[in-house]
Amino acid sequence: MIQPIVITGDPVLHTPAQPVDVFDAGLARLVEDMYETTVAAPGVGLAAPQIGISQQIFVWVYANQTEAAPRGVAINPELWIEPITPGEASEADREGCLSFPGEKFPLRRSPRALLRAQDVTGRPFTLEATGWFARILQHEYDHLQGTIYVDRLCGPDAETVSRISRERGWGQPGLTWMPGQ
Repeated sequence: MIQPIVITGDPVLHTPAQPVDVFDAGLARLVEDMYETTVAAPGVGLAAPQIGISQQIFVWVYANQTEAAPRGVAINPELWIEPITPGEASEADREGCLSFPGEKFPLRRSPRALLRAQDVTGRPFTLEATGWFARILQHEYDHLQGTIYVDRLCGPDAETVSRISRERGWGQPGLTWMPGQ
């Protein structure tokens, strides 16, 4: 079932998520709902806090990579990244977020990431990612740490984010939007 997506400002998006310790049919249903919501949005990833659930879960739906299945879940993840080289973010570094809908800003990310996590059955796995897929993993992992990508922006982009948030009445608890409507 498609879930409403929480908009920036809600505490669930700005607080580290809790580990998952029960791997059951309820968790499997939640993960399926997250896949369905991601596709309906449309997006390439979704973290549980984005649908108001403070658990360490994120999904991806991204076929343009060869490191993993086109659709996957990371539960209780750990993420290691290659150091980010100094420099300015470019147009190719633009990303968006379903919890800051309709906007994209450039943000430097590591070109490589190593993910260790559990699948929906609790079985551990490891994968390496590069390029845009590495960016997706970093973006979703940030959500589990209580960080939205716009929180990482500075200078004029950060000022623009503040202005947009003010103009749209964001930045407060309880705001959501429904994908597919």
